[in-house]
Amino acid sequence: MSDENSALQKLLIIENAACSSCVEKIERTLSNVPGVDHVSMNFAQKIVVITGTPNDDHLLNALESIGYTGHVADPNKHDVLTEQEHADTTYYKRLMKEAVIALSLGTPLMVYGLFIGEMTVSTNLQRSAWLIIGLLTLGIMYFAGKHFYVGAWKSFLNHSANMDTLIALGTGTAWIYSMTVVFIPDLIPAMARHVYFEATAMIIGLINLGLALEIKARGRTSAAIKRLIGLRPKTARVIRESDEVDIPIEAVELEDLVRVRPGEKIPVDGIVTDGSTAVDESMLTGEPMPVEKQIGDEVVAGTINKSGTFLFRATRVGTNTALSRIIEMVKRAQNSKPSIGRLADVISGYFVPVVMIVAILSALAWLNFGPEPAIAFAIVSATTVLIIACPCALGLATPMSVMVGVGKAAESGVLIRNGEALQTASKITAMILDKTGTITEGNPEVTEIIGTQDWNKNDILRLAASLETGSEHPLALSIVASAKSKDIPLGLVRDFHSITGRGVKGTVDNKTLLFGNEKLMREQSVTIESYVNEAQRMAAEAKTPMYLSVDGILAGIVSVADPVKSDSIAAIKRLQTNGIRVVMLTGDNRATAAAVAKKVGITEYFAEVLPEDKSNKVTELQAQGEIVGMTGDGINDAPALAKANVGFAIGTGTDVAIESADITLIRGSLHGLADAIAVSKATLRNIKQNLFGAFIYNIAGIPFAAGVLYPFFGLLLSPVIAGAAMAFSSLTVVSNANRLRFFKAAEH
Repeated sequence: MSDENSALQKLLIIENAACSSCVEKIERTLSNVPGVDHVSMNFAQKIVVITGTPNDDHLLNALESIGYTGHVADPNKHDVLTEQEHADTTYYKRLMKEAVIALSLGTPLMVYGLFIGEMTVSTNLQRSAWLIIGLLTLGIMYFAGKHFYVGAWKSFLNHSANMDTLIALGTGTAWIYSMTVVFIPDLIPAMARHVYFEATAMIIGLINLGLALEIKARGRTSAAIKRLIGLRPKTARVIRESDEVDIPIEAVELEDLVRVRPGEKIPVDGIVTDGSTAVDESMLTGEPMPVEKQIGDEVVAGTINKSGTFLFRATRVGTNTALSRIIEMVKRAQNSKPSIGRLADVISGYFVPVVMIVAILSALAWLNFGPEPAIAFAIVSATTVLIIACPCALGLATPMSVMVGVGKAAESGVLIRNGEALQTASKITAMILDKTGTITEGNPEVTEIIGTQDWNKNDILRLAASLETGSEHPLALSIVASAKSKDIPLGLVRDFHSITGRGVKGTVDNKTLLFGNEKLMREQSVTIESYVNEAQRMAAEAKTPMYLSVDGILAGIVSVADPVKSDSIAAIKRLQTNGIRVVMLTGDNRATAAAVAKKVGITEYFAEVLPEDKSNKVTELQAQGEIVGMTGDGINDAPALAKANVGFAIGTGTDVAIESADITLIRGSLHGLADAIAVSKATLRNIKQNLFGAFIYNIAGIPFAAGVLYPFFGLLLSPVIAGAAMAFSSLTVVSNANRLRFFKAAEH
């Protein structure tokens, strides 16, 4: 895991990135700006995420030096998405306008060439007519295709090439050749005096149309973020000087008392101080059943109050609310890039120069070995190669799928921290589960107390609870809670010591107490033989027995049980059915571990494991060739979570676990593990489909564009068809990525 997200970040919204070959160039250039630690560009969103402390002007100047324009956005503001949408809408309208302008000339010309007359120059009248059309085409190149030529020129000045270069070369070559035919026809053999103005106009029109439709389709990939942002109410009703007033959500302060009525959204995070209700948390956690809330319970921004009116005290406001943190994490994850995507960016960086070389070789082959008119065939083949090979689809293949996949997971209460975690989760072969709070509820209760002949149950509970007031272990908290529920007064503990993996030691009422497992008792020479069978019987019932000794003599046994979550058995079975090796780790005794493992269907488990040894178990499995997922509470399991190939944190939306693992399961159900892996596999499968389609399209299309079919069938691909095919390939990738929006993980 990385702390990259915690570092200072900047967002650059790029206004004129043309294709995936731009990504590698932009990332490389910005990486060299002083103060920049890490750069990652999402071509689909045209956003660059920069980690570090660079100067904004230095970033924009570096961009401008390589021919790109952009502006800096605040990554902590939720209106960045609105800003993007506005920019996309403006760009979409411009592209549609340019497409209409270009196609309004290109379409009639293409129809004329196909069905009415030949597009050749043999008379002065034809020269005059085609001269007018050539000038009109020049106007289209300026008004509808200017951005291609400007981008190509800036790339040339920076000794690089991109999609603009290919389009500018292709359409420019076709226009220049056609104008040469019009002005100096004698230079061209009579049978080669064909003009290609319709190709120039149609290619510009079709590519602009394709880019516009791509932007329209791309907007749907942000649906998950839009829904999350839509959860935030605009106002909150707070109590100020004994009056209830509605104020903007941004004006709510810590410790404000907030009133929420039935049907309203909870505006910020807080603690209920008055009233009770049921809250619908489904949009945040994926859990359909409303959750009962009483005084002292936490409520989370964006969830919906279903029934009663209640007051709560604000504990997190602004960008610190759980919902804001979740939105930020999803946005960062959508902008991140798995290794499979970085490979595509690198390939795209070399792809455009290679295509230009292939186009030149194709033209030379036609000039030297082709039939007459060789020069016309050379122009057509080179133009078609340049147009058909534009790697737009290649650049969209990965980020589009990641955006939809991460958003889809968030809707199910699964927060994926980055693209690498998304990719690795699909390969997991072994899953380690911590027992307490992961497989079990994490809310243990005292179930049984056995005293020796000199001690009664309340005295044992009082001493054990008094001693455990110095501990924060879940079992300790349950014992203290049990004593308080029976109104048993607690004594003052002194000289408290926690003995890792054993128990606790301290002094209460001037008595030296030991409270812990069998190992602790034997190490401290406390005689327990008469009660070992009772302890083993408790452990076999999935209870955790703990011995209490007073001044070196056994006083009794307290057993605590942590019930298994209602859906743990089904969720673990889902993992096993998918071929994943499930392993349980616990610091509990062997008998209790065995009982819990048997109940949930796990055959491989390790008991009495110390927290610092959990990461060693991860290493052991990795040494066996397993791709390991580790699931824990995100705090005391931190070393193991970090060591695992993918760390999964179990926690609620308000838990610090949101920031502590590669993937966080908000609702705490182990079904989230299977859901996360299923979404990961579906997303990676979608990425591979997109990459395969884009690669095959580009690689397979080039030979056809170069004219490989001509010697056998007399067919030479038209540049117009190449332009349409290029636009269609990008739309295909976007549409395929959007299929993920309808993905639903199987529950069984």
